[in-house]
Amino acid sequence: METFDALVLGAIQGLTEFLPVSSSGHIELGKAVLGTDIGNKEENLLFTVIVHFATALSTIIVFRKDIIEILKGLFSFKWNEETQLASKIVLSMIPAVIIGLLFEKQLEALFEGKIILVGFMLILTGLLLFLAGRAKKTTKGVTWKDALIIGVSQAIAMLPGISRSGATISTSVLLGNDRTKAARFSFLMVVPLIFGKIAKDGLDIIKGDVIIDTVSTTPLIMGFLAAFITGLAACTWMLSLVKKAKLHYFSYYCFGVGIIAITAGVMNT
Repeated sequence: METFDALVLGAIQGLTEFLPVSSSGHIELGKAVLGTDIGNKEENLLFTVIVHFATALSTIIVFRKDIIEILKGLFSFKWNEETQLASKIVLSMIPAVIIGLLFEKQLEALFEGKIILVGFMLILTGLLLFLAGRAKKTTKGVTWKDALIIGVSQAIAMLPGISRSGATISTSVLLGNDRTKAARFSFLMVVPLIFGKIAKDGLDIIKGDVIIDTVSTTPLIMGFLAAFITGLAACTWMLSLVKKAKLHYFSYYCFGVGIIAITAGVMNT
Protein backbone atom coordinates (compact mmCIF):
# COMPACT_ATOMS: atom_id res chain seq x y z
CA MET A 1 0.00 0.00 0.00
CA GLU A 2 1.22 3.48 -0.84
CA THR A 3 1.72 5.95 2.02
CA PHE A 4 -0.73 8.44 0.50
CA ASP A 5 -3.43 5.79 0.20
CA ALA A 6 -2.85 4.76 3.82
CA LEU A 7 -3.18 8.39 4.95
CA VAL A 8 -6.42 8.85 3.04
CA LEU A 9 -7.97 5.56 4.18
CA GLY A 10 -6.83 6.16 7.76
CA ALA A 11 -8.41 9.61 7.76
CA ILE A 12 -11.61 8.17 6.28
CA GLN A 13 -11.70 5.53 9.01
CA GLY A 14 -11.13 8.07 11.77
CA LEU A 15 -13.76 10.51 10.53
CA THR A 16 -16.46 8.05 9.54
CA GLU A 17 -16.10 5.78 12.59
CA PHE A 18 -17.76 8.52 14.61
CA LEU A 19 -19.61 10.65 12.08
CA PRO A 20 -22.88 8.94 11.09
CA VAL A 21 -21.97 8.23 7.48
CA SER A 22 -20.66 4.61 7.60
CA SER A 23 -16.94 3.93 7.96
CA SER A 24 -17.19 0.57 6.15
CA GLY A 25 -19.08 2.09 3.24
CA HIS A 26 -16.66 4.99 2.85
CA ILE A 27 -13.63 2.72 3.10
CA GLU A 28 -15.03 0.66 0.22
CA LEU A 29 -15.77 3.82 -1.76
CA GLY A 30 -12.30 5.17 -0.92
CA LYS A 31 -10.65 2.01 -2.20
CA ALA A 32 -12.70 2.20 -5.40
CA VAL A 33 -11.77 5.85 -6.02
CA LEU A 34 -8.09 5.37 -5.20
CA GLY A 35 -7.89 2.04 -6.99
CA THR A 36 -6.08 0.81 -3.89
CA ASP A 37 -4.79 -2.73 -3.61
CA ILE A 38 -3.97 -3.19 0.06
CA GLY A 39 -2.36 -6.53 -0.55
CA ASN A 40 -3.16 -10.06 0.49
CA LYS A 41 -5.78 -10.92 3.08
CA GLU A 42 -3.34 -10.93 6.00
CA GLU A 43 -1.87 -7.53 5.07
CA ASN A 44 -5.39 -6.16 4.70
CA LEU A 45 -6.24 -7.47 8.18
CA LEU A 46 -3.09 -5.89 9.59
CA PHE A 47 -4.03 -2.46 8.24
CA THR A 48 -7.59 -2.92 9.54
CA VAL A 49 -6.31 -3.82 13.01
CA ILE A 50 -4.04 -0.76 13.07
CA VAL A 51 -6.70 1.81 12.11
CA HIS A 52 -9.36 0.24 14.34
CA PHE A 53 -6.96 0.35 17.27
CA ALA A 54 -6.38 4.02 16.50
CA THR A 55 -10.10 4.86 16.59
CA ALA A 56 -10.61 2.76 19.74
CA LEU A 57 -7.77 4.66 21.41
CA SER A 58 -9.30 8.00 20.42
CA THR A 59 -12.64 6.88 21.91
CA ILE A 60 -10.95 5.94 25.18
CA ILE A 61 -9.24 9.33 25.38
CA VAL A 62 -12.45 11.30 24.72
CA PHE A 63 -14.46 9.20 27.20
CA ARG A 64 -11.65 8.58 29.69
CA LYS A 65 -13.61 10.08 32.61
CA ASP A 66 -16.69 7.95 31.85
CA ILE A 67 -14.58 4.80 31.50
CA ILE A 68 -12.77 5.48 34.79
CA GLU A 69 -16.10 6.02 36.56
CA ILE A 70 -17.48 2.76 35.10
CA LEU A 71 -14.39 0.84 36.25
CA LYS A 72 -14.61 2.36 39.73
CA GLY A 73 -18.27 1.39 39.93
CA LEU A 74 -17.57 -2.16 38.79
CA PHE A 75 -14.80 -2.67 41.34
CA SER A 76 -17.01 -1.41 44.14
CA PHE A 77 -19.01 -4.63 43.60
CA LYS A 78 -22.33 -2.87 44.08
CA TRP A 79 -25.41 -2.59 41.86
CA ASN A 80 -24.81 1.09 41.24
CA GLU A 81 -25.38 3.32 38.21
CA GLU A 82 -21.99 2.51 36.69
CA THR A 83 -22.48 -1.24 37.07
CA GLN A 84 -25.90 -0.98 35.44
CA LEU A 85 -24.44 1.01 32.54
CA ALA A 86 -21.68 -1.58 32.04
CA SER A 87 -24.29 -4.37 32.11
CA LYS A 88 -26.41 -2.56 29.52
CA ILE A 89 -23.34 -2.19 27.31
CA VAL A 90 -22.70 -5.94 27.56
CA LEU A 91 -26.36 -6.62 26.70
CA SER A 92 -26.13 -4.34 23.67
CA MET A 93 -23.10 -6.25 22.38
CA ILE A 94 -24.82 -9.64 22.25
CA PRO A 95 -26.66 -9.26 18.89
CA ALA A 96 -23.51 -8.09 17.07
CA VAL A 97 -21.41 -10.88 18.59
CA ILE A 98 -23.95 -13.52 17.54
CA ILE A 99 -24.28 -12.18 13.99
CA GLY A 100 -20.53 -11.74 13.66
CA LEU A 101 -19.78 -15.30 14.71
CA LEU A 102 -22.57 -17.01 12.77
CA PHE A 103 -22.34 -15.04 9.53
CA GLU A 104 -18.69 -14.00 9.37
CA LYS A 105 -18.01 -15.33 5.86
CA GLN A 106 -21.28 -13.96 4.46
CA LEU A 107 -20.48 -10.52 5.88
CA GLU A 108 -16.94 -10.60 4.52
CA ALA A 109 -18.31 -11.35 1.05
CA LEU A 110 -20.28 -8.10 1.18
CA PHE A 111 -17.04 -6.12 1.55
CA GLU A 112 -15.75 -6.88 -1.92
CA GLY A 113 -16.48 -3.75 -3.90
CA LYS A 114 -20.28 -4.03 -3.84
CA ILE A 115 -20.76 -0.32 -4.45
CA ILE A 116 -24.47 -0.55 -5.30
CA LEU A 117 -25.21 -2.25 -1.98
CA VAL A 118 -23.19 0.42 -0.17
CA GLY A 119 -25.24 3.10 -1.93
CA PHE A 120 -28.59 1.67 -0.86
CA MET A 121 -27.39 1.18 2.71
CA LEU A 122 -26.17 4.79 2.83
CA ILE A 123 -29.64 5.93 1.79
CA LEU A 124 -31.10 3.80 4.59
CA THR A 125 -28.66 5.43 7.03
CA GLY A 126 -29.74 8.82 5.74
CA LEU A 127 -33.39 7.98 6.38
CA LEU A 128 -32.63 6.99 9.98
CA LEU A 129 -30.70 10.20 10.56
CA PHE A 130 -33.46 12.30 9.03
CA LEU A 131 -36.09 10.76 11.29
CA ALA A 132 -33.88 11.09 14.37
CA GLY A 133 -33.21 14.72 13.54
CA ARG A 134 -36.96 15.41 13.70
CA ALA A 135 -37.51 13.52 16.98
CA LYS A 136 -38.89 15.75 19.73
CA LYS A 137 -39.28 13.76 22.95
CA THR A 138 -35.69 12.90 23.83
CA THR A 139 -35.36 13.17 27.60
CA LYS A 140 -35.11 9.70 29.17
CA GLY A 141 -32.11 7.48 29.84
CA VAL A 142 -31.26 4.20 28.14
CA THR A 143 -33.37 1.35 29.58
CA TRP A 144 -32.59 -2.38 29.42
CA LYS A 145 -35.05 -2.81 26.57
CA ASP A 146 -33.51 0.17 24.77
CA ALA A 147 -30.02 -1.32 25.17
CA LEU A 148 -31.11 -4.54 23.46
CA ILE A 149 -32.87 -2.71 20.61
CA ILE A 150 -29.85 -0.45 20.11
CA GLY A 151 -27.71 -3.60 20.08
CA VAL A 152 -29.84 -5.04 17.27
CA SER A 153 -29.35 -1.85 15.26
CA GLN A 154 -25.60 -2.16 15.84
CA ALA A 155 -25.71 -5.72 14.49
CA ILE A 156 -27.57 -4.54 11.38
CA ALA A 157 -24.93 -1.83 10.96
CA MET A 158 -22.37 -4.57 10.24
CA LEU A 159 -23.61 -4.31 6.66
CA PRO A 160 -21.37 -2.06 4.50
CA GLY A 161 -22.93 1.36 4.09
CA ILE A 162 -24.94 1.45 7.31
CA SER A 163 -23.32 3.73 9.84
CA ARG A 164 -22.84 2.10 13.22
CA SER A 165 -22.89 5.39 15.11
CA GLY A 166 -25.69 6.70 12.90
CA ALA A 167 -27.83 3.60 13.40
CA THR A 168 -27.29 3.30 17.14
CA ILE A 169 -27.63 6.99 17.98
CA SER A 170 -30.67 7.39 15.70
CA THR A 171 -32.32 4.31 17.19
CA SER A 172 -31.65 5.57 20.71
CA VAL A 173 -33.04 9.05 19.94
CA LEU A 174 -36.13 7.58 18.24
CA LEU A 175 -36.70 5.54 21.41
CA GLY A 176 -36.92 8.84 23.27
CA ASN A 177 -33.50 8.84 24.91
CA ASP A 178 -31.63 12.01 25.73
CA ARG A 179 -29.37 12.89 22.79
CA THR A 180 -26.20 13.33 24.81
CA LYS A 181 -26.78 10.05 26.68
CA ALA A 182 -27.58 8.34 23.38
CA ALA A 183 -24.25 9.43 21.86
CA ARG A 184 -22.35 8.50 25.03
CA PHE A 185 -23.89 5.03 25.11
CA SER A 186 -23.30 4.53 21.38
CA PHE A 187 -19.60 5.31 21.56
CA LEU A 188 -18.96 3.42 24.81
CA MET A 189 -20.76 0.28 23.59
CA VAL A 190 -18.47 -0.12 20.61
CA VAL A 191 -15.15 -0.04 22.51
CA PRO A 192 -15.32 -3.68 23.77
CA LEU A 193 -16.44 -4.84 20.31
CA ILE A 194 -13.55 -3.06 18.60
CA PHE A 195 -10.99 -4.64 20.93
CA GLY A 196 -12.67 -8.01 20.49
CA LYS A 197 -12.44 -7.62 16.71
CA ILE A 198 -8.81 -6.52 16.99
CA ALA A 199 -7.99 -9.62 19.05
CA LYS A 200 -9.73 -11.92 16.57
CA ASP A 201 -8.07 -10.30 13.54
CA GLY A 202 -4.73 -10.45 15.33
CA LEU A 203 -5.11 -14.20 15.76
CA ASP A 204 -6.06 -14.53 12.08
CA ILE A 205 -2.89 -12.64 11.14
CA ILE A 206 -0.77 -14.97 13.28
CA LYS A 207 -2.47 -18.03 11.80
CA GLY A 208 -1.86 -16.61 8.33
CA ASP A 209 1.87 -16.51 9.04
CA VAL A 210 2.28 -12.89 7.98
CA ILE A 211 5.95 -11.99 7.72
CA ILE A 212 5.94 -8.53 9.28
CA ASP A 213 9.43 -7.79 7.90
CA THR A 214 8.02 -7.86 4.37
CA VAL A 215 5.26 -5.36 5.19
CA SER A 216 6.14 -1.69 4.87
CA THR A 217 5.68 -0.04 8.26
CA THR A 218 5.50 3.56 7.02
CA PRO A 219 1.97 3.26 5.52
CA LEU A 220 0.79 1.49 8.70
CA ILE A 221 2.17 4.28 10.90
CA MET A 222 0.67 6.97 8.68
CA GLY A 223 -2.67 5.16 8.62
CA PHE A 224 -2.64 4.89 12.42
CA LEU A 225 -1.82 8.57 12.94
CA ALA A 226 -4.42 9.72 10.41
CA ALA A 227 -7.14 7.55 11.98
CA PHE A 228 -6.20 8.57 15.54
CA ILE A 229 -6.07 12.34 14.92
CA THR A 230 -9.21 12.50 12.79
CA GLY A 231 -10.94 10.13 15.22
CA LEU A 232 -10.31 12.48 18.14
CA ALA A 233 -11.68 15.43 16.17
CA ALA A 234 -14.69 13.54 14.78
CA CYS A 235 -15.71 12.03 18.12
CA THR A 236 -15.64 15.42 19.87
CA TRP A 237 -17.46 17.11 16.99
CA MET A 238 -20.10 14.40 16.81
CA LEU A 239 -20.96 14.78 20.49
CA SER A 240 -21.56 18.48 19.92
CA LEU A 241 -23.69 17.88 16.82
CA VAL A 242 -25.88 15.27 18.49
CA LYS A 243 -26.48 17.57 21.46
CA LYS A 244 -27.55 20.34 19.09
CA ALA A 245 -29.90 17.98 17.19
CA LYS A 246 -28.15 18.42 13.84
CA LEU A 247 -28.13 14.80 12.70
CA HIS A 248 -30.39 15.60 9.74
CA TYR A 249 -27.56 17.45 8.00
CA PHE A 250 -25.72 14.14 7.65
CA SER A 251 -28.85 12.55 6.19
CA TYR A 252 -28.57 14.81 3.13
CA TYR A 253 -24.93 13.82 2.74
CA CYS A 254 -25.78 10.11 2.95
CA PHE A 255 -28.58 10.53 0.40
CA GLY A 256 -26.22 12.28 -2.02
CA VAL A 257 -23.30 9.87 -1.67
CA GLY A 258 -25.66 6.90 -1.78
CA ILE A 259 -27.18 8.04 -5.08
CA ILE A 260 -23.71 8.69 -6.53
CA ALA A 261 -22.52 5.23 -5.42
CA ILE A 262 -25.55 3.51 -6.95
CA THR A 263 -25.13 5.43 -10.19
CA ALA A 264 -21.42 4.63 -10.39
CA GLY A 265 -22.08 0.98 -9.60
CA VAL A 266 -24.75 0.65 -12.28
CA MET A 267 -22.55 2.37 -14.88
CA ASN A 268 -19.67 -0.02 -14.14
CA THR A 269 -21.78 -3.18 -14.43
